[in-house]
This record gives sequence, C-alpha cells and structure tokens, in this order.
Amino acid sequence: MLFKKLLQRPLIEQYQPPLSALEQQYRTLVAQGRIQSEPEQIKALHHLQALLDNLLENAAYQQKSSLRKLIHPKPADCQSLYIFGDVGRGKSMLMDLFYEACPIREKRRVHFHAFMLEVHDFVHQWRKRHNSDAIAALAQHIRASEQLLCFDEFHVTDIADAMILMRLFNRLFDLGIVAVMTSNCHPNELYHDGLQRDLFLPFVRLLQQKAAVIELATDRDYRLSHLHALKTTYYFPLDEQAASFIQQSYNELTNIAPLKPGVVEVLGRKVTLTSVHGNIALSSFEELCLQALGPADYLEIGKQFDILILSGIPKLTNEKCNEAKRFVTLIDALYEHKVKLICTAEVPAQELYTNGEGSFEFERTVSRLIDMQSENYLRIEHIGD
Repeated sequence: MLFKKLLQRPLIEQYQPPLSALEQQYRTLVAQGRIQSEPEQIKALHHLQALLDNLLENAAYQQKSSLRKLIHPKPADCQSLYIFGDVGRGKSMLMDLFYEACPIREKRRVHFHAFMLEVHDFVHQWRKRHNSDAIAALAQHIRASEQLLCFDEFHVTDIADAMILMRLFNRLFDLGIVAVMTSNCHPNELYHDGLQRDLFLPFVRLLQQKAAVIELATDRDYRLSHLHALKTTYYFPLDEQAASFIQQSYNELTNIAPLKPGVVEVLGRKVTLTSVHGNIALSSFEELCLQALGPADYLEIGKQFDILILSGIPKLTNEKCNEAKRFVTLIDALYEHKVKLICTAEVPAQELYTNGEGSFEFERTVSRLIDMQSENYLRIEHIGD
C-alpha cells in the first residue's frame, strides 16, 4: 500500500513562488475585507514591486565601498512608472502600498495640482531675487531632499504648467529622480485640446521614454462602491453615532489610513484641514466655515480633492448668517467641481437654515445637498480644474 502511494505522488511538487512584499500586503487587505481582489490591480502591483526592488538594489549599491563597487556590477537604472485608468479603479491605493513599503527616506507623495502650485510659487519667488534659471534651481532644490516622487492625479490643463513641465522633468530625470504617477488618462491624452499643444508634445515623448506606462483597466469603480457601502452620505442628527460615521467613512475610503493634517495654500494663505490622504480630505464645519475663508479657498479645495468628509454642520440661525454664507459658498465650490460630500449635520438639509438673512437663497444650497446624495451625482467624474 505504501509503495502504491509513493507511485501516485508526483515526482516534482508544483512550485509556488513566494508572494512579493506588496502582494502580501494586498492579499492581507483582501482577507480583512477592506478591498476586493482584482487581477488587473495585481498586475500593476508587480510593476510597482519591480520598481521597489530596483530602488533598494540601487540604494544598497550606493552604500558599498569603492572596491566593492568595482567587484559588483551596478544595478540597472530605475524606470519611473505612469499608471492610468478611470476614476475609482484603485490607482491611488496601489501607490499608497508602494509608498508605505518603500524604506527610502528621500521620498514624497503629493497631489499633482498642489505640486504645481508649489512650482509656480518657487519660480515666482526665485525670479524676484535672482537672474539665474529658476527651473534649474527648482530641480536642484527638489533633488536635495527627494529621490522618489509619487504624484496623484497627474493631469495638465494649464498652458503655464505645460510650458514648465518639459524643462523641469527633463532636469529631474537627469538628476536621478524617480517618479510614480497616477492619472485618469494615457500620456498621449494629456493636455489634449490645450493651447499650443505642439509645444507640449516633447514632454509627452519624454514621459514615455522615462516611464513605463501601465493601464489599470478594471470595470469596478471602487470609490463608488465605498460610497454605497456607507448607505448614506448625509448623516443626522449629531448624536453619539455621528463621530463613528465620520471615522468609518474615512476608514472605508482610505483603507484605514492614519490621520495626517493637510494644508491647502491659496494666495499666500494656508488653510489647514484635519486630515488629507491623497484626493480625500477630512475637515469640519468649524474648520471651514467659522474661519474667514472665501470663494478662492473653497474653489482650491474643490480642485484638489475628489471627496470631502465634513463633520458637525449645525442648525444655522440669523446669528450665524456669516457662517451660513460661507457654507453656501463652500457647497457651490464643491458642486462646481463635482466633489463627493460625506457629512454629519444636526438636522436634515431642508431644516439647516430656514429663517435669517439669506435663508431664501439658501434653498439652492439645500437643493444641491440633496442632489449630491443622488446616484447620478456620485457617478459624475471630479472636475479638477
């Protein structure tokens, strides 16, 4: 009997290659029920793992002595990655896994819109004080503190940005900067109908030369799935469950990311938000409507974030008419940019502001708050500019 069993056993056990570090983390999230397994995401994850391995090999090589560098061949240069696909396909989530797993200290993850605001500010300040090349100085400034840049929502809609990108990224790549970019469109579609686009095309060619272009083609919109999992996006009243609703919403949409304060810069002012994770912002009514903020601040928030989680909207009275006006302006800005709003309030939207200065005009805000909870609105793509 034993001899028969031995004959039945395959001569070579089927080899199962060990999972990579990133795929292990991914499968842990799947096992915890925080995401659903998606073959296309795993394919993209393999590209990110290859880049991570290459970064670590190069870092280890740089730490070797001169003698050891003569003995051991230099690893291949790291190639940047450009991951594109429709909204809600998990691009930012995959980049988060990669970024958190990368032990290199000289790294930064930033929303591309915020990065370009910093670029314009640096160039403006430099030109006020120096006659030398501002773009070259900026590239050196970035390389002094960063080796890896992770850009969320890479897109180009402004002629000023288009003119800067070719020179800046050419220098950054020459200095050894590695970039991981997520975008809703293929590089060939960037700045598609832009003014003088022919001047931008060299940057498109540079990008495809320096970065592997990966499409994340899935049918499932994870962002929409998460929003539906919440059952409601407007929670009332402000009872003991309201804080739990806000925390649960943040956890659902960020895969339980830690709270990290964020700053939005507008015309030299800084607007502080409770937490920012990629294109998701967490804030409060007190933070956004009790402060002396205006349309420019709210429009910038609308540009930078796909989703705003807002806590503690009170029932408004005539004594709070200034706060009511700011709230109206905030909702207008969010609605214009098709930002998805998840919020807690003291009363239903129809009862927020029924008597006081501007209460008649507030009816438009009520209508928008109701529309922002609809299936049709949740499916509309965010308008970043």
